[in-house]
Amino acid sequence: MTALDPIKIRQEFPALDQTVNGKPLVYLDSAATSQKPKAVLAALNQYYERDNANVHRGIHELSRRATLAYEDARAKVAHWINAPDTDELIWTRGTTEAINLIAMAWGLDNVGEGDEILISTMEHHSNIIPWQLLARRTGAALRYIEMDDQGRLILDDLPSLLSNRTKVVALGHVSNALGTVNPIKEITAAAHEVGALVVIDGAQGAVHTKVDVQDLGVDCYAFSGHKMCGPTGIGALWARKDLLESMSPYQGGGEMIHFVGRDESTWAKVPHKFEAGTPNIAGAIGMGAAVDYLAGIGMDAIAAHERELLAYAIEQVGAIDLCGSKSMFDGNGISRLYHHLALVSTSTAKFDADSISHLDTVKFICGNHRVRLRGVG
Repeated sequence: MTALDPIKIRQEFPALDQTVNGKPLVYLDSAATSQKPKAVLAALNQYYERDNANVHRGIHELSRRATLAYEDARAKVAHWINAPDTDELIWTRGTTEAINLIAMAWGLDNVGEGDEILISTMEHHSNIIPWQLLARRTGAALRYIEMDDQGRLILDDLPSLLSNRTKVVALGHVSNALGTVNPIKEITAAAHEVGALVVIDGAQGAVHTKVDVQDLGVDCYAFSGHKMCGPTGIGALWARKDLLESMSPYQGGGEMIHFVGRDESTWAKVPHKFEAGTPNIAGAIGMGAAVDYLAGIGMDAIAAHERELLAYAIEQVGAIDLCGSKSMFDGNGISRLYHHLALVSTSTAKFDADSISHLDTVKFICGNHRVRLRGVG
């Protein structure tokens, strides 16, 4: 493994080449959205400047090139998570739409009154609201896996939460707020014992870990391009092909049809059955370029650098009680908290971190320094 050069990598991100309050920008909000490297911007420009055309619908040269680039990106992204079949990867607007797709297209036909949906208290809103909506429409009950004071799921409760009434288990792979890396493989095995579908929010997992959906054994994995140096408005849903083929379309329109009649229509094959209308072609191509970029750096090198940053941050903040800092590494030296940075300030001002709100702290740091970060409520 070759160690990454942060100075060289920084130079590959044009947005970081600016000053804020007279100092070079420090951007610490990548959990919300990452900046874009030149390689991704170049791929977007190539499409719009040279290959701009619709995909799968034209026989002219621009359409041919656009279609090849679009489907090549699908193959790259599918390979990124070790999907067994490229056709199992559905383009979406992001993680949120991917989870909503499963909740509606699968959930409405498979979840009913008296059934249960199991999620956790550490979930992002994108992995809470779709299941609340499904529960409201079907009469199902929503149950939660609780967390301990170190930001870890209390798995001792799992046997009592799973039953033959459990139809879906939906969890985040890596917490966007805490950085906790959940034991997805273990939870999936338990969920499958009761016949539950396992849906994973991989918005942070796909960029902070090496994802292998076959090894994890999950049924669905959702993730976003903009979290992993790709464009906004693009993401993907991976799901087992037999599952996708059994589901009704999520939306209707062009591209997702095979035959259209007056009263009945038939659907295109997977993946196109779930990609109604003109897709985000440039976004998909850009997400493929982002995968190439990250692969060029190496996920092992990225993970090692993140562990170094985390260890340094915890050492520097010292007395501040960080969630999870007491068990930062597991027995193999792997960080359980890949990207969690709490309060890091070079200010000479003195204040009690426990006596002020987290939002006021963030406003103070961003307003008085060159750091861009976010307060999570």
